[in-house]
Amino acid sequence: MKVIFLKDVKGTAKKGEIKEVSPGYAQNFLFKNNVAVEATPANLSKLEGQKKRAAQDAAEELKEAQVLKEKLDNITVEMKAKSGEGGRLFGSITTKQIAEALNKSEGIKVDRRKMELPDAIRALGYTNVPVKLHPEVTATLKVHVTEE
Repeated sequence: MKVIFLKDVKGTAKKGEIKEVSPGYAQNFLFKNNVAVEATPANLSKLEGQKKRAAQDAAEELKEAQVLKEKLDNITVEMKAKSGEGGRLFGSITTKQIAEALNKSEGIKVDRRKMELPDAIRALGYTNVPVKLHPEVTATLKVHVTEE
């Protein structure tokens, strides 16, 4: 019996796959737990429509990420911090502080977890912070730390 999987089933199939399974497994487990539906022509066309919609959404998401990348590449976030001798900061500047400053100054909300800063900023000056907006799009945000 051919079925379309609605959810991932460990060891059997992933969501959206069409597979041949035994009728007993389909009736007693897959259909009862709403994990799969029978592969009828109506269900197959519904699956195709969902795949097309998902592809359109992914393309739209990529375009939005590229537009945001253009904005972020041209922005410099200004931050002030107390520092000691040699430009060393008392404390550090974290991705959370950078995200808040970006939101306050430019009105752009970027999740702090998307900023790929290996270690917090601990010195005065300019720092380039990579921001992963999409698996294919990475922007570079400039952060300028000055003395308070």
